[in-house]
Amino acid sequence: MNRDQIEGGIRNIRGRGRSAIGAVTGRVRPQAEGAFDQAAGAVQYAYGRARDAADDLQRDGAHLVDEARHRGRAIAGDLQERGRTYQGEAVRRGRVVAARAEENKGTTLLLVALAAFSAGWLMRRGR
Repeated sequence: MNRDQIEGGIRNIRGRGRSAIGAVTGRVRPQAEGAFDQAAGAVQYAYGRARDAADDLQRDGAHLVDEARHRGRAIAGDLQERGRTYQGEAVRRGRVVAARAEENKGTTLLLVALAAFSAGWLMRRGR
């Protein structure tokens, strides 16, 4: 509860009292002033509640931003780790292929020539 809610509630109750006293005594002015205080108190109380709700929403929003930032950093760290793993695996497999090509130079040369011939044959215009 904030100051506006407390003051609004007190003003509303005071307005009800003035209206009741004006009704008992039969005087119109205290009744009107009491009704005005009642309405003003209700508006001030509602303003205080809205202010509390806005504060709660702001606090919740800040919490959600912090949570999103934390999760985003966790995801980024996980993706970096996976990237390093895949990079290491690609380098390892590339070295294995290069070692096999080095061991079998004749076969490798034949496969490269076959691939080049096939690509040239597929790309020619008058097939």
